[in-house]
Amino acid sequence: MRTLGLTLALMLGVGAAIVYVLSERRLGRRYPVPAPSVSARTDSVALARGQHLYRTITCATCHAADGGGAIYADEGSIGIMAGPNLTSGRGGVAPLRSDADWARAIRHGVRQDSTSLIVMPSEVFTHLSDADLSALLGWLRHLPPVDRELPSSRFRWLGRALLAAGRLNILVAPKTPPEANRAGVTQAPTADYGRYLADISGCHGCHGYGLSGGTVAGPPGLPPASNLTPAGLSGWTAARFADVMRTGRRTDGSTLDEFMPWKEFRHMTDDDLMALWLYLQSVPARPFGGK
Repeated sequence: MRTLGLTLALMLGVGAAIVYVLSERRLGRRYPVPAPSVSARTDSVALARGQHLYRTITCATCHAADGGGAIYADEGSIGIMAGPNLTSGRGGVAPLRSDADWARAIRHGVRQDSTSLIVMPSEVFTHLSDADLSALLGWLRHLPPVDRELPSSRFRWLGRALLAAGRLNILVAPKTPPEANRAGVTQAPTADYGRYLADISGCHGCHGYGLSGGTVAGPPGLPPASNLTPAGLSGWTAARFADVMRTGRRTDGSTLDEFMPWKEFRHMTDDDLMALWLYLQSVPARPFGGK
């Protein structure tokens, strides 16, 4: 019996060591990317645009409205996810980050040492135009200092095991395209600008690139994403769409799941929401979940 116990302990130890080595290999992989030639703009127009982007493209979801950071997920044995404090206050990273560091994190999902960030929607933010990225950097530089110290995002034992087995697709850099369309789009209530907003806001990530909805990758129990094509929005009007985006309530009185970031999207302007509506009306009609 004692021998069996020692054998099991040895096997567990070896297994744990293998999990650690494999997960460290994934976490330590480097993704060299050139520093984007983008710097912060802090003129009044850029700051207004940067603040608007920060509030509407879900930055505040993970880093808090004041930029002081937040723990946004503690998944027990899987790990803890925290958006760092982006300000110059106690616990903040602003004094340690150059514009290039921030641009690489936002656009490519990599840290200063070129390893991948854990949770950062860079596969979406990579589509930010240079002008919008410069404005967002300017707003980050403008944030008042917030004293808030937070733990770093990290995996616990089950998270490391899933990562080692390739079952946790949560590292950002490998799924961020190295090239993307970053051409500037005129801010106007047009379908072209609506597509740009959909690209940088992550609409395609949950509703699919055809926007027909279906199963969403995320926490257990998430409802399926809605069909946003003309087939799914049949009978809707632009006014109804804007009201749902602003209030988070459907016409039957039910509330949208908070995984849908309507609390951020409600800060969109009337022109933003009209542009999104026009874009959604321009895509091919598809049945729910259809390609």
